[in-house]
Amino acid sequence: MRFTNGAWLTAEGFDIHPARQVRFVKTDPDRITLTMPTFYITGKGMTLSGPYITMEISSPYENVFHIRTYHFKGDNSLEPSYFDLTEGSAALKVEEDENTITVASGDSTLTIDKDNYGYVLKRSGRRITSSREGALAYIDGSNGSFMREQLDLRVGEHVYGLGERFGSFIRNGQSIDIINKDGGTFSEQAYKNIPFYITDNNLGVFVNHTEEISFEAASENVSKVQFSVAGECLDYFLFAGDSMKDVITLYTGLTGRPPKIPDWSFGLWLSTSFTTDYDEETVLSFVDGMRDRGIYLSVFHFDCFWMKDSHWCNFCWDKDMFPDPEGLIAKLHDRGLHVCVWINPYIAQQSELFDEAAKNGYLIRKRDGSVWQNDLWQAGMGIVDFTNSDAAHWYQDKLKALLDMGVDCFKTDFGERIPTEDVMYAGGQDPKRMRNYYTYLYNKTVFDLLKDTKGEEEAIVFARSATAGCQKFPVHWGGDCHSDYQSMEQTIRGGLSLMLSGFAYWSHDIGGFEDTSTPDVYKRWAAFGLLSSHSRLHGSSSYRVPWNYDEESVEVVKHYTDLKKSLMPYIDKARDEASQYGLPVMRPMVLEYQDDPVCAFLDRQYMLGDKILAAPVFEEDGTVEFYLPEGTWVSVDGKDRRVLTQGTFFSEKREYLEMPVYIRE
Repeated sequence: MRFTNGAWLTAEGFDIHPARQVRFVKTDPDRITLTMPTFYITGKGMTLSGPYITMEISSPYENVFHIRTYHFKGDNSLEPSYFDLTEGSAALKVEEDENTITVASGDSTLTIDKDNYGYVLKRSGRRITSSREGALAYIDGSNGSFMREQLDLRVGEHVYGLGERFGSFIRNGQSIDIINKDGGTFSEQAYKNIPFYITDNNLGVFVNHTEEISFEAASENVSKVQFSVAGECLDYFLFAGDSMKDVITLYTGLTGRPPKIPDWSFGLWLSTSFTTDYDEETVLSFVDGMRDRGIYLSVFHFDCFWMKDSHWCNFCWDKDMFPDPEGLIAKLHDRGLHVCVWINPYIAQQSELFDEAAKNGYLIRKRDGSVWQNDLWQAGMGIVDFTNSDAAHWYQDKLKALLDMGVDCFKTDFGERIPTEDVMYAGGQDPKRMRNYYTYLYNKTVFDLLKDTKGEEEAIVFARSATAGCQKFPVHWGGDCHSDYQSMEQTIRGGLSLMLSGFAYWSHDIGGFEDTSTPDVYKRWAAFGLLSSHSRLHGSSSYRVPWNYDEESVEVVKHYTDLKKSLMPYIDKARDEASQYGLPVMRPMVLEYQDDPVCAFLDRQYMLGDKILAAPVFEEDGTVEFYLPEGTWVSVDGKDRRVLTQGTFFSEKREYLEMPVYIRE
């Protein structure tokens, strides 16, 4: 959302009221409250009208500041966020003189200018960011009111994160609306919108709202990151780190860290694919075909058509195709596999469950009390209302029957296209604030069932949509991509962006989802996919078993499956760091090599943990350009050792079994 017209003019339809000076200060044991008129007061007569902005500053723990600003205190937009946050209360040290107020938490300080309101954030005396005069503002608009904040960027500072975004990895220059949409991997839309950004100046900012949030990242004002929301309140957190890793640890300390997920989840997942025809014979032929070719398979996934078409979701096996599902699951277990089935939160009108859900108030309703329905995806479908605890338990009971049958985990698809107009929730939540938060409740409902049924270290979902805090319900995958090199590049950018948004685990459809890739793309994508934190063969209209491409594809999938399996003791260390510190298993180069200026821009290679570097190949002729930072690097097969006194780019041609994978000594 842009409120200005260049440097000097206000955009048509808006009236901007910036906080101008601190007039009143109230200090409590756990917070400090500032009252600031949006005009300079030079006499008592000027106090009779005009908007004031109130700011409350607290600290949930050291080096984190919680800032809540508002115009009208009684407005509903001031209600607490729906996010499930772990907030404590760190002691604030407040010092005030004639011109400034200094608020300290840990090694961090906020220094506030009282006469010309603004603040400077520092960590151990080092400047992290500032909110200058005029940055914080209440805005009257022709379409309602807004609250805005602008935080400065230093020269050369780069902005990252804001969820799984498939465009440029560095956010500078982008306008981003935080609102979950089902837009594929080749648009500006995203399945996983996270209102958290991080910079290489060790700043983290989390905007504590579940409704749509507008970010202007060095775009409207090229030296600032602006964020704004509709309404009367703007609530956000500042994380002042001593490194980018430290910022992620601080952020996930507030919003949650992933549990220690099961060993078997890191193996290769094989899917039936989406619109293919398959039955028990087909499934077993795939599984036995992988075994006969020496390819270690860990999970078999049944996509949508394990249920009868037009009935999604009824959680009932299509008995025409699977007359004995319990027997089939037992056969898969006997072959050493875990079983995953596809679900979503939509109940088709044709589903046997629709009448039951509608009668009991388990579906989102219109304001007139009727069930909200739509034909986009399934005819006449309704959406489960997870704000209703009875509905959540009802949904869990349906899934529990599948777990009792032998299913091990669920692919929690969809959850993005959630209505906001003319709807109401059983819990009374604001529909606009439920748009992004819905996926949190959906995935939490499923994950909690798995945790309660199978134990904390066996629970795992395979989710597409997400918001802040969903990192507690791993794993997530990248969604619908095409099957070419451009889509592979988009996919890796999206994943690395998500990894800088507080998430630790991520997967994608090896070979692409839409269409069918060439054998060349499939083999290059398999190398990349099997050196991701999680690895799945899945597509839309064709099977993704490697022998459907060529015999060399079999060799490639086997080679990298074996390689990943051999690395599991190392990956286990990265898994521990994810649970303890919130650090991602797949790491953008900038996270591990923050002091190397080249790594700020690298988005086609990554670190797996802290020591292994992987550089996927994106060219048909096998050419790959990759960068090795200063140090000693040895190829994963031990045949190539490079001692570098400075970081160096390399351009080489690599065969399918030779994707650049280097270990730093």
